[in-house]
Amino acid sequence: MIPTFDPNDPEVLVTLHKYPAGTVFPRHAHVRGQFAYASTGALKMFTDLGNWVVPPQRAIWVPGGVPHEMHMRGDVVMLNTYLDDAAARRAGLQKHCQVFEVSSLLRHLLEAALAIGPSPVSQVRQRCVLTLLVDEIGAMPELPLSAPLPAEPRLARACQRFLEAPRQTISLDEMADWSSMSRRTFTRHFHDSTGMTFVAWRQQVCLLEATARLSQGASITQVALALGFSSSSAFTAVFRRNLGDSPARYLARSKAASLF
Repeated sequence: MIPTFDPNDPEVLVTLHKYPAGTVFPRHAHVRGQFAYASTGALKMFTDLGNWVVPPQRAIWVPGGVPHEMHMRGDVVMLNTYLDDAAARRAGLQKHCQVFEVSSLLRHLLEAALAIGPSPVSQVRQRCVLTLLVDEIGAMPELPLSAPLPAEPRLARACQRFLEAPRQTISLDEMADWSSMSRRTFTRHFHDSTGMTFVAWRQQVCLLEATARLSQGASITQVALALGFSSSSAFTAVFRRNLGDSPARYLARSKAASLF
């Protein structure tokens, strides 16, 4: 559901929706910024500038006016917090998309915001809860769960082809060939466009896909082999180095935190 807003709406609105696996929201934009929290399931999101993965119990910030496409990986319970510009500024949210950790306090504040009913007493409570909610959003640490996409058309086509079936075994030479460029030209343009080497970008995209697949219940071995890692231990080492924990512990923390 793509929301519409009334000028008289409060500066912060919290909603809850459930989406079956495979639900896709085609390219769209919101007037307000969207802080989308995946209570269960995972999200993948695409914009002109990159792609993002949101594992269970994490959230993504999408600024107002940014066109994006969102895919549900598994059955998703999503709590959206829509913030107007003033609230977004108070939370210190940026003009670009970001994935965030979500604290237990923030999860409970979202739950509290949903439970508030219409009454004079609840209006005071709502102001207090939403004020603290915005403050807690601003305290959340950002997570490295994104990969930039180049604007150059030939590079963009090659990267889209890679995103459709990411693997660690796809070489720089293959990407150069898909881009109709020499290896040297591809290397230079890719780094200029993304700020990353292709090897680093390839690994990041594979980790994003791995996170989404693990969230849907795939085993570590299945994911490692599907994405072209030499072994499950090699995949686990890369995952831990980049995300700070083993795949098993990373997902266990997500499941233990689920509220809804």
